[in-house]
Amino acid sequence: MSNPVPLTEIWRGPLLECLHTGHAVICDATGDVVEAWGDPEAVVLPRSSAKMVQALPLVESGAADVHSLTSEDLALACASHQGAAIHTDRVQAWIAELVLTDDDFRCGAAMPKDRAAFNHLICSDEKPCQYHNECSGKHAGFLTLSQHLGAGPDYIDIDHPVQKACLDAFETVTDEASPGYGIDGCSAPNFITTMHGMARAMAWFASARDSGDARERAAVRLREAMIAHPELVAGEKRACTELMRVCKEPVALKTGAEGYFVAIAPTRGLGIALKITDGSFRGANCTIAALLVRLGLLDADHPVTKRFMNAPVVNRRKIETGLIKPVDGLV
Repeated sequence: MSNPVPLTEIWRGPLLECLHTGHAVICDATGDVVEAWGDPEAVVLPRSSAKMVQALPLVESGAADVHSLTSEDLALACASHQGAAIHTDRVQAWIAELVLTDDDFRCGAAMPKDRAAFNHLICSDEKPCQYHNECSGKHAGFLTLSQHLGAGPDYIDIDHPVQKACLDAFETVTDEASPGYGIDGCSAPNFITTMHGMARAMAWFASARDSGDARERAAVRLREAMIAHPELVAGEKRACTELMRVCKEPVALKTGAEGYFVAIAPTRGLGIALKITDGSFRGANCTIAALLVRLGLLDADHPVTKRFMNAPVVNRRKIETGLIKPVDGLV
């Protein structure tokens, strides 16, 4: 990945012990770059940060309304959830309304990351189901759209009508032809774009209005669902959920695997895309918090902000041994 720049530092005592490099782009409502670090044209897989784009056809097609999906359901369609009961109960109810079962998912079974749900499965000697998968909300959306289109069961196939609709939405909002795709952890295609393309897409979401066309109105509903239900987008103690709750203005945040993060700031008409090249979550969490502080969307001194930006490194005896901080000048 070409020309990444330092974004987050890890200090231990007086020594800079580790440095997370990457790329970050902020776009305005016109799609122009407002600020950038690293290479705006770096080619990336946005991973789960693209879920709100993949959910656009679900709403735009009318499938969401036909199946009376709630804002909670739409938040889950954009989510990488922890498999807590608040997530899995809703997903199970959703697919039951479609007269489908766990076997109809194509995301794969996964142990929940929520401690209570994890402990329940271990103590009861039960195996995880596909609805425990952090992407099951997205896949429930895919199943809903597939049913609405009268398409076949293998909705993750690249030539399936669901994925063709996702690619059309992706290329439209990034304003770029995608050069290809990778297969995500949940087995669905994940389309390639540039950092600029992804930031442009987030700015498009930020500037979408109810007075616009069907795709814009879909974007508004998805964006507002994420903002209204941060606990469904990720889960307790996760950066997406915690930072959305304490932003000074409405902001939709979504992380992705391998150090990706995006932000949608509708009051500013701004979109942010961020990639940490070594795939570090701590680097991505610190950097996105710093960029939100830079834009005046987040208070640097808020206790939640300090969990991710300027966060102490603590050893097993609770002794502070270092600091996770953005590079000088980023805030």
